[in-house]
Order: sequence, then C-alpha cells, then structure tokens
Amino acid sequence: MKANQNPKANRHILLLTYGVVGLFIGLAVYFGYFLSVKSENVINNSYNARLDSFADRVVRGEIRSSDGRVLARTEVDGEGKETRVYPYDSLFAHVVGYSSNGKTGLEALSNFYLLTSHVNLVEQAVNEVSGIKNQGDHVISTLDVDLQKAAYDALGNRRGAVVVMEPGTGKILAMVSKPDYNPNTLQADWAGLISEENTSGQLLNRAAQGLYPPGSTFKMVTALEYMRENPDNYKDYTFDCDGIYENGDYAIKCYHETAHGHQNLQQAFANSCNGAFASLGLLLNPSGLRTTADQLLFNIELPLSIAYSKSSYIMGPGADTWQVLQTSIGQGQTQITPLHNAMITAAIANGGTLMRPYFVDHVENSGGNVIKKFMPHSFGNLMTAEESSALTELMRSVVTEGTGSALRTDAYTAAGKTGSAEFDKEKETHAWFVGFAPAEAPQIVVSVIVEEGGSGGQAAAPIARTLFDLYFSR
Repeated sequence: MKANQNPKANRHILLLTYGVVGLFIGLAVYFGYFLSVKSENVINNSYNARLDSFADRVVRGEIRSSDGRVLARTEVDGEGKETRVYPYDSLFAHVVGYSSNGKTGLEALSNFYLLTSHVNLVEQAVNEVSGIKNQGDHVISTLDVDLQKAAYDALGNRRGAVVVMEPGTGKILAMVSKPDYNPNTLQADWAGLISEENTSGQLLNRAAQGLYPPGSTFKMVTALEYMRENPDNYKDYTFDCDGIYENGDYAIKCYHETAHGHQNLQQAFANSCNGAFASLGLLLNPSGLRTTADQLLFNIELPLSIAYSKSSYIMGPGADTWQVLQTSIGQGQTQITPLHNAMITAAIANGGTLMRPYFVDHVENSGGNVIKKFMPHSFGNLMTAEESSALTELMRSVVTEGTGSALRTDAYTAAGKTGSAEFDKEKETHAWFVGFAPAEAPQIVVSVIVEEGGSGGQAAAPIARTLFDLYFSR
C-alpha cells in the first residue's frame, strides 16, 4: 500500500527543522561571544555574588605601577587573616581605590583579574589538598609613580584634580583628586567620611566625577565651531576689547576687566578675551555649536571603564542672548569633568583622533608570566586633522604670547588653554589648564583644575609645568 504523501506538511516540517537548527546555531554563536567578550564584564559586575566565592580560594593579587612598584597588596598573617595594604597611603587613593566597604578605582575595575589565579597546575593541586589559597594574578597598571607624586605635591592642600595621559595611546599616567583619604584607615574613618556633616567629599574622585564649569577652556569648542562655519576666513575675525563687552542690558567682563585692545582670533584666544568670544558666540549657529559639543562627547556616555560623571551642554536653538554670551565663554549651564577635558585635549593633540583612556597595561601571574595584555584602541575622530592643527596653533599662542606664559621654556614646546571659571559670585573662580607637549609631536596631555584657585594661568598652569618638566627630564 502506497504511503500517503502531503507536500504541504513536509514543507512545514522542513521549515520547523531549519528554524530549530538556526536557533541552535544562534545560541552557539552567542555563547561563544559571551565567553570571549562579555563573561568577564558580567563576572566582574558588583552585583555578582560569585566573586565573593573567588575570594574564598584566592588571595587577592597586587596592583602595581607601570614600572612594577606595588600600589596595593594583600598581607596574610599567621592565622590566615588578610589585610589589604596600600604602601603609598593617600597618593593613589582615588585611582587605585579601595576594596573594603565596596570597591572603587582599579580595585573595582580589575576585581576579576585580582581574584583569578594562574599559578601552575601542580601548585594549584597541592594548595587545594593543603587547604591553602592560591595567589591571585597581579594587575600592572599604566600609572607612573613619579608623575603621580609630582601632581599630588604640586596640587598641595588645595582642592582639585590632575589628569595626565598619553594622547597617542590613551594610557592614564596619573590621576590625582583632593581632598583625599587614606585607604589604609578607611574602615576606621568610614563613619566620618560619609557623615552628613562632612562636606569635603574626600571619597569623590574629582578627576572623573567632579563637574565644573569649563570656563575659558571651552573656547576650544567655540573656536572650533567658528572655524567650521567660516573655513575660508576665520582668521579675518577681529574684535576691539575695552575690558567690558556690552550687548543691550548685558555685560561680559574680561578677567579683572583687562582691556585687550584690537584682537584677531588668535590673539583673542591667547589672551582669553571674554568679550571677543562672547561676541563671536552671537555669530554662531546655536544648532551647530550644540552639534560640535556633542561630537566632543558632551551629553553622551564616555568610553571609560571607571566610574565617572557625564558632562553636560544645555544650550540649543532658541537660547536667549544672555545664555549665548555665557555659554560661548564656558559659563552658563555647561559642566565638564577634568578627565573629559583631558580627552578633548588629547584628541586635538592626536590629530583629531581620541584614543580610549585605559588604566591597565597587562595582567600577569605570580610567576611573572603575562596572562593578558591590553592594547590601545581608537574611539574615533572628534575632529579632522586640519581642525586639530588649527586648534594647536591657537593653543600654542596661549603659551608663546598669552595667559599660559608659565609654560614658556627652551626645554620643550607646549600648547594649552587656561581658564578661570565662575561658579559663585561670592567666591574666587576655579582655575583651569589643559594642554600638551611637545606641541609639534605631543607625547603627554595634562588637565588641571584648582578649586577657587583664581587665575588658570597663575594657579593651574604652573602645576602642568611641573609635570611637563619632570616628563621631559627623564
């Protein structure tokens, strides 16, 4: 008897089979992707309780500087009690972080690696049988102890932050935030640090999380937008400054009401002439300035692996005259972190390309064998090479003939931008400096803010000078 054949039913079965096979292949691909790309991030998530079990079997590894000096280690006494020790006390407090009362900084970022052990299999087996914990892997950071100490000492007892990075790689060489705390006494000091009566904010990493008005450092953004709107004749811009720029009922004062006289764009940038840039801001397309700010990473997530605050740029189409005047000179509602300002400066220094900032160079086991190496990666182009070259020319003039005179030296060429950012009419301005050196082939970028420091040229630029001098003297 001939079997009954139903072509339509066969097609349905075939389609179902293909669907099941496709789902299986998709799951296999995703599983492979998860294991190779996502698993470490999921395991290292602060909400993942699995990491607690890692600590039951592994002694937390060391965090070291780029030249191998120990920044954090775990000491184990005769009774097996573990104590996390920070040999440099407060020096690396915010960037290395702490691992008790939660985790911050590199202690959080590298948690998975520090609690993973790659000691040889024989030693692991012996330790398991003996009930001895295996030694965790060591994280070798990008941090430079000498630059960190120089930045720390130069900032002194003032509040603020310093960031040092390599523009061509994205390596973070130093990150200082003050006021600080001592991670060795964190548990004893914890109640006081988080007390409502404590307004110092020692636990806040001002370098990555502190939001400040950018002041005149924002003139890099305003100048870039003016160049974009006037590519053929932006050098023809002129302004006559008498110390106070008036527009209707509004008045914009230059720092200490200094009358700069007749200024072209380069002179106005070098002298940080508020009147010129406020006037120039009225010539710009508000939508264009907003687009340029967004392209320079305002209002978006930054390519960072540590905790940070998102910078904000508010002004858009329909803004009134006062808002335009204020925003064009880095005041108004615009806010930025020192690390973000360093990233913008690094893109200018690197021909317009921003390299992703990173803090870990490699991971090695207790025997010194490299387990994982981290390489530089490009985030993308924030501007064209021609635009970065034009901005570098303006920033070079800040040092050679303007407010960045503290950086003038025969030892190297520097480029930068100073800033004095108002935040409270009853208090002194915050002092800013961002810049790089050598101007013609940048190797190092520095971002400095000194809270209530006054003039950026007098308070922040000398700190950058200290770091440049050290870097190029070695």
